[in-house]
Amino acid sequence: MNKISTTIKGSGSYIPAQAKPNKDFVNNRFYDAQKERITAPGQDIIDKFEQITGISERRYVTDDQCTSGIAAIAAGLALRDAGIDPETIDQLIVAHNFGDVVRGSVQSDAVPALAARVKHQLGIRNPSCVAYDILFGCPGWLQGVIQAHAFIRAGVAKRCLVVGVEVLSRVLDPHDRDSMIFSDGAGAMVLEAAEGNAGETGILSVAAQTFAINELNYINVGPSNDPEETSGINYVKMQGRRVYEFALKHVPEAMKSCFDATGEDISQLKKIFIHQANEKLDEAIVKAFYKLYGITPSLETVMPMNIHELGNSSVATIPTLFDMVSKGQLPEHQLHPGDLIMFASVGAGMNINAVCYRI
Repeated sequence: MNKISTTIKGSGSYIPAQAKPNKDFVNNRFYDAQKERITAPGQDIIDKFEQITGISERRYVTDDQCTSGIAAIAAGLALRDAGIDPETIDQLIVAHNFGDVVRGSVQSDAVPALAARVKHQLGIRNPSCVAYDILFGCPGWLQGVIQAHAFIRAGVAKRCLVVGVEVLSRVLDPHDRDSMIFSDGAGAMVLEAAEGNAGETGILSVAAQTFAINELNYINVGPSNDPEETSGINYVKMQGRRVYEFALKHVPEAMKSCFDATGEDISQLKKIFIHQANEKLDEAIVKAFYKLYGITPSLETVMPMNIHELGNSSVATIPTLFDMVSKGQLPEHQLHPGDLIMFASVGAGMNINAVCYRI
């Protein structure tokens, strides 16, 4: 049976050059959510943080950079990798959560949309290249892929450029331990319609969910933990324990729903590109997913990770990870034609999604 498949034509990523190791936080004054001073020694705090998250350093943009700027860099690299004329892009989708926050400003700027700014920086003149943003928490880039897939399957678009980008260093509370998780980065992918046989290549199945009753504010924005700060500035905030419990309960089930829709045996799944939230959580999710099939996975084989040096860059983690693997930058992980892989993410909303893809 012939059908239109959504295939990956090219990818690109931008990893900021400025590394910030854990030792840079050793002298921070940390407070808990109740604004009580955390009295443990700074070195103990960062040692425990690294043990739980696996993060030893993260990347931050330089003062002259902004979200839309690094998005355009990653997008340009993806277009070059795809080897296509940028004027042939039908949809340009940019996933982010905080817009452009210029260094020294306290205000998010998302008008015009970041996608329009990226289109401008790429010099794409074609007015039929529709540029728009998606705000969907950390799963935003993958939701952009799902949306692009829907347009391609509907015959509305033939080529889509999906970018995930975040500059979280501009919205971090230096007095909140959880802020050490977050980082900056951008990743992009060109998706293209291709004729093929069902299941031969491309996106095979998708799944997405939103939990927005009790879970709504597990990740949100709020004031500094510092009781002496009166600026009124809000920062990204996370209820770490609740996020962990939520993700471990719901993400494996969503992943199973997505994988079962492929009709394939679980032994055929070669790689899982999971949102780089934190090392222990990601390991627990993947183990719980395989447990649903009565299997104990080899995490070193199935789950590539880059969180140790890059941190959690929200919507950018999956596309940057995929780009690194596809370009051979993580040599212990290889992709081959015919491989069945999965993308999966969880984040603010609370949102969950997954996509199964055959190389």
